[in-house]
Amino acid sequence: MSLDLNVAKTSIPDAPTGGGRRFSINLRQSGIYIAFVAIVLLFTILTGGDMLAPQNISNIIVQNSYILILAIGMILVIIAGHIDLSVGSIVAATGAVAAVLMVNHDVPWPLALLITLVVGGLIGAWQGYWVAYFGIPAFIVTLAGMLLFRAVTYNILGNRGIGPFPEAVRTLSNGFTNGYLGNIGLGALGGADLFSLLIGVVAVAGIVVTQWRSRAGRVRYGQVVEPFPLFVAKIVVAAVAVMFVIVQLARFRNLPWVLVLLAALVLGYSLLTNRAVFGRQIYAVGGNLQAATLSGVKTKAVVFWIFVNMGVLAALAGIIFAGRLNQANPTGGDQFELDAIAAAFIGGAAVQGGVGKVVGAITGGLIMGVINNGMSLIGAPSEQVMLVKGAVLLAAVAFDVWTKRRAGASR
Repeated sequence: MSLDLNVAKTSIPDAPTGGGRRFSINLRQSGIYIAFVAIVLLFTILTGGDMLAPQNISNIIVQNSYILILAIGMILVIIAGHIDLSVGSIVAATGAVAAVLMVNHDVPWPLALLITLVVGGLIGAWQGYWVAYFGIPAFIVTLAGMLLFRAVTYNILGNRGIGPFPEAVRTLSNGFTNGYLGNIGLGALGGADLFSLLIGVVAVAGIVVTQWRSRAGRVRYGQVVEPFPLFVAKIVVAAVAVMFVIVQLARFRNLPWVLVLLAALVLGYSLLTNRAVFGRQIYAVGGNLQAATLSGVKTKAVVFWIFVNMGVLAALAGIIFAGRLNQANPTGGDQFELDAIAAAFIGGAAVQGGVGKVVGAITGGLIMGVINNGMSLIGAPSEQVMLVKGAVLLAAVAFDVWTKRRAGASR
């Protein structure tokens, strides 16, 4: 098992090791956050501040929640060196399954959601088998899946939508947490939900503790870390950004339930990729498949399970999307795979695999969401939105290639 961990660790370019320089900035990891801030500031100026209005921030989160869920699964697939073109069709198919169970057959919503997630897992297992054990490239398998599961959706729904969904499902997709502790005054900002603000404080404390422990661990193992003032500045910026968003949400209608769900997913999958053996093995498979195999990693099983995971997350996204529309329809999830893949690559995933972070994928998805929202606020036509999103994706991949060449030339 120790060999598995060693191979995986060498595949993750977190912090450069060695003792030559005392200051190092990882452009691949830092550039995405700088770009995100720049894009938000640009649209804030262009929209006269409407971009950061409480209701608009809430809309960005709710409207892009299903893409962010897909991006979490997609980043794992891409880290392992594969791709999944079928997730949009799986979103539609599983949304249709959930609708048939809850609306047509009156299955209790908790049981219907569980069955739908199991169906998503079985779809992922079907595709994972052909990729991992039969050796067909993921591009081909999932391209076939994109057509196959779209056809399944049409067979289930025909040319009509099925709805409405139970109140609990609609609340998960569109609802907000209650003001459990009442509102408090924030001066010129007005009132805000105290419970939401306390959640923000806990989130900031979690960021501080995890970053501090990460830095301490790198120092303990002799790795290069940034100067302490820069480290503190990064923590302060992250804390201010988190609290700003939380305050704005608390001023509007409190925290969206999908944000709570997303926070739990991001935390869980970040721990999986950073702390768990399976997460390290995903990086190992994508970083150097031959070395991972020789070190004892069960590479086929790893690939199989990341597709199962992708299927489950696609089913969850299908439930959220159908619940938000309050019906399942045959065209649901159209082109969602493109947004999820773009979110992963914009968020720092490498084309060749072996590199990427869950938080980066979420940031990439938010960049796409901010672009969609900002262009809509300024009244840009749809063709301009597609033009900008395509340019951003191309720039992100070009940046990835450039940083690789730059790193290779410096050796």
